[in-house]
This record gives sequence, C-alpha cells and structure tokens, in this order.
Amino acid sequence: MDHITFLVAVVIVTALAFDFTNGFHDTANAMATSIATGALKPRTAVLVSGALNLVGAFLSTEVAKTISGGIVDERLVSPGMIFAGLVGAILWNLLTWLVGLPSSSSHALFGGLIGAVWVGAGSHGVHFDKVVEKILIPAVASPVVAGVAALIATYLAYRFTARARQKPVAEGFRIGQIASASLVSLAHGTNDAQKTMGVITLTLISAGALGPDAGPPVWVIASAGLAIGLGTYLGGWRIIRTMGKGLTEIQSPQGFAAETASTTVILTSAHLGFALSTTQVASGSILGAGLGRRLAEVRWGVAGRMVIAWLVTLPAAALAGGLAASAVTHGGNAGTAVVALVGIALAAGIVVISRRNPVHAHNVNDTHEITLGAASPTDVRTAA
Repeated sequence: MDHITFLVAVVIVTALAFDFTNGFHDTANAMATSIATGALKPRTAVLVSGALNLVGAFLSTEVAKTISGGIVDERLVSPGMIFAGLVGAILWNLLTWLVGLPSSSSHALFGGLIGAVWVGAGSHGVHFDKVVEKILIPAVASPVVAGVAALIATYLAYRFTARARQKPVAEGFRIGQIASASLVSLAHGTNDAQKTMGVITLTLISAGALGPDAGPPVWVIASAGLAIGLGTYLGGWRIIRTMGKGLTEIQSPQGFAAETASTTVILTSAHLGFALSTTQVASGSILGAGLGRRLAEVRWGVAGRMVIAWLVTLPAAALAGGLAASAVTHGGNAGTAVVALVGIALAAGIVVISRRNPVHAHNVNDTHEITLGAASPTDVRTAA
C-alpha cells in the first residue's frame, strides 16, 4: 500500500463518488417500468435494485479490464488525469439528472477519461480503435437490438393473450416484472459497477500499486459494488419518471418485454467485455415495447431529446475532462485543488436547484408534472 499517495486516495474516493451518481442516475434502467406499472412499490423497487447491483458487481470483471487496459494507454496515464476525467463525468451526470434526462453515465465516464488523457498525454494516449470497437459500435447497435427484441416480445405477448381475461394477464405480467426487473438490476451491477472498478484499477496501475494488465482486487470490486448499490437505493426519481412515463405509457406486458430484452443484451455484452450504456439499452427496449403495442402512444419528442443527449454526452464530458486535466497538468497540486473546489461548488449548486422542484417516491408517477416528457403535437399513435 506504499504506492497509495494522497492524490491516488483522492482519485479512488472521486471514482466511488462517480459510481454513486451512476447508481441513482441509472436506477430507472431497471425499475422505471416496474414502478410505472405498479409491479413494485417505488421504495421496494430501489431497495431490491440496490442489493442486486451489489451482487452483480461480483459476477464478472471483463468490462473492468476493457476500461483499465483498453481505451487508454495505461503507461501514459497519471492519477491526476483520471481525477480530471471523473470530475467531468460526475458534473455531467448531475446536470442530466437535474433535468430528468436519461443520458449515459457510461459515456460520461468514457468521455471524461478520453478528454483528460488526450489533453494530459496527447492523442496517442487514447486507443481510438478500441474506442470505436468497444464503445461506439455497441452504442449504436445495442439500443437497436434491444428495441427490436422488445418490440417482437411485446407484439407476441399481446397476440398470445388477446383472448384471455385482461386482469389476470396484467397481474401475471406484473409478477413476471419483479423477476425481469431484478435481472436488469443484476445485469446493471455486472456492467456498470465494473466501469468504476476499471478506473480504480487503472489508477492503481498508473501509481505502481498494481502490475500492468492486472485485474481489480477484491476490495475494489466490493467498494464499487457498494457505492453503486447505495446510489441506486437513493433512487434517481427524476429519470425514473421520464423513463417510466415520458417515453410511452407502459403496461405490464410491455414492461416485462422491455426488461427481459435489456437483461439479455446487457449480460451478453458484459460477458464479451463491451462497455455499453445500460441507459441506451433500457431506453431502446422501452421504445420498442411502446411500438409493439397496438395504439400505444409513443412520445417521439422525448425520444428525440434523449438521442440528442446520447450524441452530446461523450464529447461534452470529454470537453469538461479536458479542461479539468489542463488545470491539473499545468497547475500541479494547486490546480488539482481548484478543480476539486470548483467541482464541489457546481455539484452543490445543482443539488440546491433540484430542491426547488423535488421528485420523490410519492410523486414519481405523477404524469402531469412531467416537463421533459410532456406530450407534443408530433406525438403519434403507432400500431404493430
């Protein structure tokens, strides 16, 4: 532990803070549809999701290895660069949470890290071929695959139950949603907690505390899993409202289909080491489920704003990470302190602003209060 300097310790704490924001930012991915359909009570949903995120963190480390030894050159990375990238990612997570926008925490992390390393070590410090292979291609393919799978599953669910009594059908699918939402939470822990594990492992490698190509130690896995689990338990109610009520009015068969499709895509990608965005997968699944139900209202205005956020997230976080890295690189300890203070001040300001219009477990399903997800004249009803 001699290599754990004060700066390394600060980076580890900052990484766990990002993991915490990742948890409450992405709670909606697993539980928004179950809360929207009444399959689970809001507080029960976030408790179950938090616990399973912690369990999922121990299932695999393939994604962590992609982060620690894939997208950037670990030989050129310093703890200061990683700190700068994390600050950019945290601020973007908090900003998008404030407006209830389901942007990608994963891409915020990747963008912040890429921007910081690019500024701190030069463009050769970033493995752009790996960025394309492991991040950009999955970002395009995963929501499409999940959406198509959810559309087909939703269509079949309604087709096969068309002659059955609707109340028992709805109750059956709500029970099924408890299992499917739990699996999404497990998959989220397997995928997203690993990203913070990878960042901490990269920090330890850059500081000489671990050898090249090392995997995350057990204490790193446990702390990352605990941080994301606690964040999930707090519940990102603003984003849960957008995902559960903003994109389309979800019924229990659609919720079950969306969650099952999300789980399949996330677990498959985690096994292959693809660091995809669970937010994009879950959003694609919900949109597909909306398209799969005849006469379901799909709010294309909301979907369009979400896609814009997906496109902006990586470069915006990279810009923030790059600016922070410039201050850290040229300012030394003083620059690091300034970045930390500015980051804390901005984060505190966002939290204060959020309290003016609070969203919590008791009003998360109040559709009349949705601002991001308000229906627009371009909303349509689609039939499969």
